[in-house]
Amino acid sequence: MTVLSILIVIVFIISVNTGYIRLSPMDLLRTMFGQGTDKQSLILFDFRLPRIVISLLIGASLAVCGAVMQGISRNALADSGILGINAGAGLMVMLLISFYPTTAAAPVFLLPVVAFVGASLTAALIYALAYKRHQGLSPTRLLLTGVAVAAGMSAAMIVLTLRLNPDKYQFVATWLAGSIWGTSWKFVLSLLPWVLILLPYVFYKSRVMNVLNLGEQTATGLGAPVNKEQFRLLAAAVGLAGASVAVSGGIGFVGLVAPHLARRLVGPKHQYMLPTSALLGALLVITADTIGRWILQPSEIPTGIVVAVIGAPYFLYLLGRKNS
Repeated sequence: MTVLSILIVIVFIISVNTGYIRLSPMDLLRTMFGQGTDKQSLILFDFRLPRIVISLLIGASLAVCGAVMQGISRNALADSGILGINAGAGLMVMLLISFYPTTAAAPVFLLPVVAFVGASLTAALIYALAYKRHQGLSPTRLLLTGVAVAAGMSAAMIVLTLRLNPDKYQFVATWLAGSIWGTSWKFVLSLLPWVLILLPYVFYKSRVMNVLNLGEQTATGLGAPVNKEQFRLLAAAVGLAGASVAVSGGIGFVGLVAPHLARRLVGPKHQYMLPTSALLGALLVITADTIGRWILQPSEIPTGIVVAVIGAPYFLYLLGRKNS
């Protein structure tokens, strides 16, 4: 975790200096202490720092969300993007934005709430379709149901985009690709309460997740209220996913890749694995965002595409190993 924290600081410094307008290390230091020009202060404090902070928060949130979903479902391939939670949140955000004349007019602090409602309804639908009485929740059935629901939600979003004007269509297309579009401190403030409340709660429940991983019958025998704990943890995961999607769009695979790498680094105990997942997710997203802003300057590649280039092969690898 110490090494990951150092890597995040290094990428943070690189990311602050990445963009069409360069800031030398000395300019950066002067600007940080209020000695820079107005232009340098504008670039640093109004454009780059909010985006970097949002990248870190989103990466940590999506990674912990994936770890929780994998833990309570005992499915190594579970992730909010693959299971359709992100698509449900995105559909509600798109519906909200479509009611406003411009995307900038959409209420910033309402977006995470609307995304949480969409993610919750989608999670409830997936759970209802995948659950069978006397059999419980099968990991394979949960995965297949989530993929089907995600496809349906994505199709609904495509139909909605056909009714949008050209400006909104361009925004939605970029948003669906996983662009961190909320690049002001207002979006940081809209996301921060969700992260500050839900992440510590999930960390606090790490020992409960260790018990749940033993299986439903064993956990019940040890005195754990399995259904209640699963519902609470799922609600926290859905909240993290919904708030992240509202600001970042459809960034997938973070919740799949980060928990797996964390288990390889620190083992399966959640009191170590969850914080490590958060650090890995933050490192993955800030690195992907930095690469996306640097590789095609002055244009940029959406962060979700860069993450998918990394995550999709890893997902296929996990799927092949699981089938074998």
